[in-house]
Amino acid sequence: MVGHVGHMEQLFSLASLEGLILGYMFGAIPFGLLLSRLFGLGDVRQIGSGNIGATNVLRTGNKAVAAATLILDILKGTAPVLLAYNWLDTAAALAGGFGAFLGHLYPIWLKFRGGKGVATYIGVLLGLAWPVALLFCLIWLGVALFTRYSSLSALLASLTAPILLYAWEAPAAAFLALLMTLLLYFKHRGNISRLLAGTEAKIGFKKAEE
Repeated sequence: MVGHVGHMEQLFSLASLEGLILGYMFGAIPFGLLLSRLFGLGDVRQIGSGNIGATNVLRTGNKAVAAATLILDILKGTAPVLLAYNWLDTAAALAGGFGAFLGHLYPIWLKFRGGKGVATYIGVLLGLAWPVALLFCLIWLGVALFTRYSSLSALLASLTAPILLYAWEAPAAAFLALLMTLLLYFKHRGNISRLLAGTEAKIGFKKAEE
């Protein structure tokens, strides 16, 4: 687990360019697309929501590939955080996490059209403070069981992450989580519109989205 940091300013004043680049290169790997093609499932961007994340991969009907996508999308958020922390410093680890999240959302290899970032967000939290990542997952699960909305679960869980990290006495990490939450909300703007309109599909239906 990455050690605590004392000031939000560290995210900018000490953030390492090497960490940011490392994170982006990890995050930009489109595991959903690569695994779908590898196992003969076609181009996942041409089915369902067109998303490259595990939720859309599941629409191919192959649960194993969807599970592998989920795990790898989580780990590509965790790996650069831990590598940057061990090779460089805490600020580089924060930059690595942000880079991984940006890479997943906007991968250069796919003309900057990536996923919605939930799994990679969890992965970044896992590297920064694993108890917060666990709480994120528990909140997601609780909201999902109660409402059956996957998107709402992600939105509410991500909203709590900055608060939990601040309570963890990690203000710089909390500020990073706030930035990721804002980006996650932007990527889920279509889901938010459908939730407000009452037209968002629920978990268990073919059109349910991440």
